Amino acid sequence: MMLNGFNLDEKQSRQFAEYYDFLVAENKKYNLTAITEEAQVYGKHFYDSLAAMFFIDFSKIEKLCDIGSGGGFPAIPLKIAFPHLRLSLIEPTKKKIGFLRELCALLKLTGVEFINERAEDHVRKRREYYGMITARAVAALPVLLELALPLLKVGGVFIAYKGSNYEEEIKASDNALKTLSAVIEDAYEYQLPDDLGRRAIIKVKKLKKTDRAYPRHYAQIKKKSL
Repeated sequence: MMLNGFNLDEKQSRQFAEYYDFLVAENKKYNLTAITEEAQVYGKHFYDSLAAMFFIDFSKIEKLCDIGSGGGFPAIPLKIAFPHLRLSLIEPTKKKIGFLRELCALLKLTGVEFINERAEDHVRKRREYYGMITARAVAALPVLLELALPLLKVGGVFIAYKGSNYEEEIKASDNALKTLSAVIEDAYEYQLPDDLGRRAIIKVKKLKKTDRAYPRHYAQIKKKSL
């Protein structure tokens, strides 16, 4: 239901149905989403996660890193739609990593790496390692840029899923983009089905290596973003 336009086959549609059932069943235990009604989950979580397909050709992407994976959005819906994708899911909350492991086992998804640490800590192991990074419902754009760009290869792309106030976040990101040597290539606006709201996807390209002073400790980032 409500995933028209994505050319999903019977197996993929079944995986989304299983995903929904498991998400709702486990939600109280893991505190994954405030939305549990079926049409809302399909529209505001599943459809929204897949919307990047309208603007980016994921058939040509091999690896995808997702920051703050939580309930699995957008990475797991994208993995269902593009089974070839190899995922690295970064999630600092241990119990949410447990949920993601159980979910991927249930859906029989392979090629998924579960990373139980903060993005700013993960950079010590994989600075400028990933070709594409996503983040959805994690933090304001200037904060996300400082978390994501040090992990991104030069020439790599960061995809930020945002709400209807995305233009304000873009304006607030000028200094972060300059400091971290990146540029916003595009911002794609779209409407969720059944008037569930307006959303946007911001595509950021990394131009040069990130100064090793970044990312700062999260407390510093949160106190004063770039």
